[in-house]
Order: sequence, then C-alpha cells, then structure tokens
Amino acid sequence: MNLENKDVDGILKYADPVIAAILNKSISGKDISAREALVLFDAKEIDFQLVGKVADFLRKKKVGDIVTYVVNRNINFTNVCIKQCGFCAFSRDFREEEGYTLPIEEITRRAKEAYTYGATEVCVQAGLPPDMDANLYENICREIKIEVPDIHIHGFSPEEILYGATRSNISTKEYLSRLRDAGVDTIPGTAAEILNQKLRDKISPGRITVKEWTDVIKTAHKMGIRSTSTMMFGHLETNEHRVNHLDTIREIQKETGGFTEFVPLNFVYSEAPMYKYKLHEGIKQGANSNDALLVHAISRIMLNNVIDNIQMSWVKEGPRFSQVLLNWGANDFGGTLINESISTAAGSGYGQLLRPKEIRHLIRGVGRIPAERDTTYKKIKRFDSEPIEKNALDGEMDVKKFGSYFDLIKIKKYQYQRTK
Repeated sequence: MNLENKDVDGILKYADPVIAAILNKSISGKDISAREALVLFDAKEIDFQLVGKVADFLRKKKVGDIVTYVVNRNINFTNVCIKQCGFCAFSRDFREEEGYTLPIEEITRRAKEAYTYGATEVCVQAGLPPDMDANLYENICREIKIEVPDIHIHGFSPEEILYGATRSNISTKEYLSRLRDAGVDTIPGTAAEILNQKLRDKISPGRITVKEWTDVIKTAHKMGIRSTSTMMFGHLETNEHRVNHLDTIREIQKETGGFTEFVPLNFVYSEAPMYKYKLHEGIKQGANSNDALLVHAISRIMLNNVIDNIQMSWVKEGPRFSQVLLNWGANDFGGTLINESISTAAGSGYGQLLRPKEIRHLIRGVGRIPAERDTTYKKIKRFDSEPIEKNALDGEMDVKKFGSYFDLIKIKKYQYQRTK
C-alpha cells in the first residue's frame, strides 16, 4: 500500500480503531491527551506509518511546504562546570587539563567573524565555572553588542540564568532584566532534558529542578524574552516520561506563548559518562530510527495547536535522516552552527558546520522549499531556486579554520586558570 498517494482521511480506515480515533481527533484540531499520545508510541506497522502521515498532514496545514533554517554560530565559551551530569561529555572539572575558557575578546571576535559570514545569531552557552564573576554573562553580551550591534544573542540556558542570579544574590527576574539590558534577545530552552524530577535526580543530580526550570522559562516569557523548548530522549526515559514532558511544554505555552519552537534531541551516547561507565542499568544507545520518527511525529501532533515549529537536530540525527524527519512533522532544519562542541564531545559524528547551500540542497531533496529565517522565525529570504550569490559560508574556505572542540581543549592560552 502506497501511503504517499492516499488521502489522510481515507487511509485511517486501515488503522487500529483506537489509534484512528486519536489521529482523527488531532486532525479535527483538538488536543490529544498525554494518555492518548502514549498509545501512539505503541503504533506498529500500518499504524506506525499513519502516525507519521498525520504528523506530516498537520505540519503542511500549519506551516506549509517551507522548511526554515538560521545562519548562526555556537559559542561555548568554557567547558568547566561544577555540575557532573551523566549525559554530558563536554564538561570538565576545574582541575582537569582539558578545561578551557575563552576570554571575552575571543568570544566577541567569534561573534564578529560569524556576522561577516552572514550569521544573524550567536548562541552563547557554556559550563558553570566555580569562580565565575557574577557579571560575566552581562559583560559578554555588552561586548558582543558593541562589536556587532545587529547580531541576535540567543544566550544562556535556564541553568545558567539560575546560576548567574544565585551568584549575583538577586532574583531570577532581576537577573533576566539585567541580561536583557545587556543585550540578550532570546534564551535557549535547554537544560530541560526530561521534565521529571525523579529521573533528573538520576541522570543529573544537583542540576536545576523541574520547578526551577519552569519558573525561569515562565519568568522570561512574561518579560517578553522568548525561548526555544527541548527534550532529550533515548536514554533512561519511558514513553510516559516523554508524553508528560510534551504536556508540560504545551501547558507552559498555553500560559505564556513564549516558545518559538520545540526541538527533540536524541541522546548521543558513546562518550556520555552514564553510558560509557554503565552508571545505570538499562541505559539505551539513543533512540533507534523508528523511535526517533515517532518522537518527532508525536511532538508535532501534541504541540501543533500551540507551537508552529518542530525542529530536528542534524547534529544528533545526521543530515540524511534529518531529511526523513521533514516528512514526520518537522519543518525546521536548525542552524549552520559553525562550532558545535557539546554533541561532538559526546561522540556525534556529524561535523561542526552545515553550510547554507547544503541545508538548502537537503531541503529540496524532499521536495520542500528552503527559507532562511531569524531566531524568532521571521523569514529573511525564501529560495525558490538556488541563488547565484552565495552566503559567505558557502565559499571554499577550509572548515578547519573555525577550529573544533578537540582543538580548543588543547590550546594552552585558553587553558582554564582558577582565580580563587
């Protein structure tokens, strides 16, 4: 049976009656419950295909056939961190030789360089060094804005914001206000992992709690600071954890409207401490392809009424499988990144840079229309055909010029030196 040539309403008669009823409910524009979403995770064979087909139908109805991407650069300015999360291979203790920290002038140089290559955004995130100056994040933003006033700063996870507020001995709201005044435009909705406290206590003990994460996000949204939203899957979580996480994201969005997108992040396992050292029984090697397809599709189905954009992570899934995900509910290809450190450190085999022309080629490969966007999904340029004038990143420069995480941790002048 060729599902590609069938109308959604017509093919649902082939589904299990319970699954058909749930999918029909979503097609009619109603929210499905977490319990109903849980049923979809058990879909097999024809039902499995139908979940994807309905997610694709909803995607097309909501955002059409345009697939967006952003030209951006990641700046992970230090890997020194007081936390020891079981999934993180990026961070180092301050005593380790591979700990590094970039001075502010190097951070701003990277932002300026990214801008010259056509980037509209820098994503600034890092570890939590034990002796961090309480004003560091603000100082970074001010210096970036002095050098590159037009670049969008997508900076600092809820974990970092809470840490900065704690070190400054002020409220989260006041600290967010200071960051905004210093130049932060939006914040990443990372550090969410799975929003279940019992599981968080297992995979990242001592990290920001579910309540704290939610409070930071809601506070930011109510101040007009928008954020992404994320979920890390494919480790120890159950399908019930997943759907409850999605339900929490949905409820926050109904209250604040501040999420720009939702990004499922497949667990990169090979160098992650909790997998490498077998810290937990039953830990998985990330989600397999069918499971990843369901996660993206069910994310679209659950969130479609409140969040327009579902982004896949080409760094986690690889460029080719990311193409497949565009037919399972996703409509955004993410960013060019230029420097990718966190997934790379964990063992991801998919490079640090995906050029704009490569992204456009991949999007066209599944019959969709590429468009460059800004951080908040305002479309900058639609590419109905490949342009004669290329983005500067599409040139022939050696990608190695940008440096990699494994190069960075060996550079002596950036080696972390504790000040206290």
